[in-house]
Amino acid sequence: MRFFSIFVLLCLLYSATVTAQDLTTMKGSVYCAQRKSQMPVTMRPAQVSGLPGHSFDVLKYTLDLNLYGCYTSPYPKSFTASAIVKFRIDSTLNSINLNAVGSSLIIDSVKMAGTGFTHFNNILTIQLDQTYEPGDTAEVKIFYRHKNVTDNAFYSRSGMVFTDCEPEGARKWFPCWDKPADKAQLDLTAKTKANVKLGSNGYLADSLIMGDTCWYHWISNENIATYLMVISSKVNYKLDIVYWHKLSNPSDSIPLRFYYNSGENPGTVRSLLPLMTTWYSEHYIEHPFPKNGFSTLNSDFSWGGMENQTLTSLCPGCWSESLAAHEFAHQWFGDMITCNTWADIWLNEGFATWSEAFWSERSGGYSAYKSGIFGEANSYLNSNPGWPISDPDWAINTPVSDVLFNYAITYAKGACVVHQLRYVLGDSLFFATLQAYCADPAFKFNSATIQEFNQKVNLVTGEDYTWFFDEWIFQANHPIYQNTYNFENLGNGFWRVNFIARQTQTNASFFKMPIEIKVRFQDNTDTLLRVMNDLNEQQFHWIFDKRPVLFQFDPDQEIVLKGGSTIVAVPENSSSPDEGFSLSQNRPNPCTTSTTIRFELPVATHVQLTLFNSFGQMMAKPVNEYRAPGAYESILDLAGLTPGIYYYQLQSETRTATRKLVLTR
Repeated sequence: MRFFSIFVLLCLLYSATVTAQDLTTMKGSVYCAQRKSQMPVTMRPAQVSGLPGHSFDVLKYTLDLNLYGCYTSPYPKSFTASAIVKFRIDSTLNSINLNAVGSSLIIDSVKMAGTGFTHFNNILTIQLDQTYEPGDTAEVKIFYRHKNVTDNAFYSRSGMVFTDCEPEGARKWFPCWDKPADKAQLDLTAKTKANVKLGSNGYLADSLIMGDTCWYHWISNENIATYLMVISSKVNYKLDIVYWHKLSNPSDSIPLRFYYNSGENPGTVRSLLPLMTTWYSEHYIEHPFPKNGFSTLNSDFSWGGMENQTLTSLCPGCWSESLAAHEFAHQWFGDMITCNTWADIWLNEGFATWSEAFWSERSGGYSAYKSGIFGEANSYLNSNPGWPISDPDWAINTPVSDVLFNYAITYAKGACVVHQLRYVLGDSLFFATLQAYCADPAFKFNSATIQEFNQKVNLVTGEDYTWFFDEWIFQANHPIYQNTYNFENLGNGFWRVNFIARQTQTNASFFKMPIEIKVRFQDNTDTLLRVMNDLNEQQFHWIFDKRPVLFQFDPDQEIVLKGGSTIVAVPENSSSPDEGFSLSQNRPNPCTTSTTIRFELPVATHVQLTLFNSFGQMMAKPVNEYRAPGAYESILDLAGLTPGIYYYQLQSETRTATRKLVLTR
């Protein structure tokens, strides 16, 4: 959950000098990725992930924590506790293994008649009182202590105590089976000082004050993955509560709780969260938990957010709309339904990052949504490290955090793949799939694999979309299109449009996709064609009874993960005597602040010179007029544009040609 230690140091220094207001300009997905990828080298999950085979299913953790001493100077990280682990047996066994990191936890005793235990190499092995058969249930009670150590999972400083666990840190503050697939209920009691507010998962069953002591009792009847179990607490914590009224029963409501530090203003998120809850409930399923909320922490949690079930952690002062939109979407994608293994992380971060863009669609329409998706596509295309979204090995061997939470792949490409699934299915089937997936009792409050989500897509649509998942999630990289087209005069007022769809990437196999083509005619009308491109070098032909004058491949840029020219033209050396013109390569190329484009017109014609970015968005149109025959120069001012690949297109009344332009700084 952290970058290398030097980067962490720089971040802490930077966060000390930059205000929370400055930080809130960042995208929520960037916040999230920075937090999760900044895990110190000493806590990388590959060092603590090993555990022998799993032959039981944890049903419930009952934790009783004495945190009273953690809130008083010198703010120790040590506490005493007990954990009751209730489990159902899956195969005949007489012992169980739990994760319990030895550098953090001391196991004092285990209560179960006739039992013994060993605690070695971060594994707590408990000998059961008998041999149990499949279907039996049992429970063990473990008495343990947390050492006064910094372990980057349990934090105590200056009157604030909190936990932060993704991907496998829960094993540092209580013994557990610390893998996302084995979700369980949670019953948590915590003893604190009376002036402490403490939040956790689920609903607050009770808080009892006696003298200078308070006991908080939180219960979650909905299953939780261990990495999403949380404590957020502080002396004199601020707390605001608002209520969201259910869509299914407006007379019923749930509390939305906001824990925050003195001097902070959660007002933006506090006012937006009921609206956000409604938006996500309308398009996924109704909000599934008895409460929700956010808590800001201290500088030990200096960047980003963590989507703990029903109580998201935020960095101090980070009351950002985009961060809230991302993390809150996790309550459906990641919390209610959790990735079964870390190989399925797309089901968490891909959908939460996509949801951040989707939230902007509520107020800004589809164009605002697409702007967010274009931003993610740029992040991926500019920083692609060249591995797939899902690697089967991650199901067994947890990757290091800067791989698992790599922004370009897990977040940016992940969101773009969700968008492209929306494009392939269409809105009706796409949202029907999301709703069916979220409502399925096999997944709700449980876990899912990418393959199971693929099966849900197939079931809802009635078609097999395994090809989509194979190429976009389990294959690295993306298509590079180098397409060609031409217009052919058939006579008697008929014209044929000829198009060859060609991919040229060498680091991935062919990407099958439905593609859209827009053809504009001389009468200024358009037609939109959609065909399935399932072969490379595939040829398409369309005949029209009017003259085509403009051709666009993927005109709305729905396939955002691609390279090559997005404005596709005839081969550069083709022309005919009656409609030919010459378009030279711009000079200089690459260029920095400006470049010169030269072209010659053999006949008088209306001519347009247009500059496009790599997504086909028009950036400038320096020429748009009727011109006599002759040679021309046009100087493009590029000073305000972002470095990258651009395309300029010269279009006459009879022909179109396109060239590539490289802008550097």
